[in-house]
Amino acid sequence: MPRDFRPSPTDAAPPDPGDDGGRGRRGLSPRVLAVVIAVQVVLIGAIVALAVGGLPFGGDDHGGGPTSATAATARAVPAGSVPRATVDRFDGARALRLAQLQVDAGPRPAGSSTLRRVAEKLRARLPNGRFEDVPGHPGLRNIVGDLAGPGPVIVVGAHYDTINRPKGFVGANDSAAAVGAVLELARVLQRTPRGAGAPGIRFVLFDGEEEPAPTDDFYRDALRGSKAYVQLHAEEVRAMVLLDYIGNKGVRLPREGTSTQSLWDRVRAAAGAVGVQAVFPAKTQVAIFDDHTPFLRAGIPAVDLIDWGYRYRHKLSDTLDKLSADSIDAVGETMVQLLRTWAAGG
Repeated sequence: MPRDFRPSPTDAAPPDPGDDGGRGRRGLSPRVLAVVIAVQVVLIGAIVALAVGGLPFGGDDHGGGPTSATAATARAVPAGSVPRATVDRFDGARALRLAQLQVDAGPRPAGSSTLRRVAEKLRARLPNGRFEDVPGHPGLRNIVGDLAGPGPVIVVGAHYDTINRPKGFVGANDSAAAVGAVLELARVLQRTPRGAGAPGIRFVLFDGEEEPAPTDDFYRDALRGSKAYVQLHAEEVRAMVLLDYIGNKGVRLPREGTSTQSLWDRVRAAAGAVGVQAVFPAKTQVAIFDDHTPFLRAGIPAVDLIDWGYRYRHKLSDTLDKLSADSIDAVGETMVQLLRTWAAGG
């Protein structure tokens, strides 16, 4: 359960249309009223002409996005829906089935026998999959897989344990969906050509992300697998992308407040290239303690892809029916595009 540690920036509230600022109001003369109406008619006509003609509006792209035509299409996506990618490499339905594999096992808190059984199935689906013990926390194991390439590597991660409360919590979006996406991403990238000298990719499923008991210091008591991983491997890593809360219906992933801006810009540009930039709005949400935080503290560029507005977070209702293959697919196709085009030395 990642934890936010500051409020998100908020825009100023719009002025009340009934408030004249204490200056008083008076009626308009008929002549002035006629002029106002005429101007409004002209403006409405211009807007309609633009919409019918299909001309793109000025972009709000932040850090290298799609063409203006693509941006216009992205802005046309209704709120609460997820655009379909223009490519078909990642299988969102397959990733969703991998999420179901975990949810069907029931609650999976760190160190539990259930999690250990599930971990064996996850490890077998990663290239060169292996366990790495978490020092200082007996029974906790990160799951690691690799695709060959020169180092430092790019880490793609998610946590695979669930919080141990409320009783019965199965964590469909926190974080079975993200784990399913990482496994499917590993499968796809094994079959996807990348440029000569493209960096190695390391898939890490972190154990012990959740705190074992209520705490007033989440960073100290949680994130056990990721803190240990960074302590052991920081010098091997060039960048890190964390997936968390990425599978909910209508997913939206604005930049998490601490995520490295330049790396998030690359993620958003990749989303634009595959037609799903609407999922990554050019906004910044709350800053969150999550498994990317130890990487940031070690000076490693990192981003956290997380929909903190997910209405079922930390509730028993975080169940499989809240997930969407389309949401997972949009994130997965974005990640395939990001990683397959990551140039040598980049």
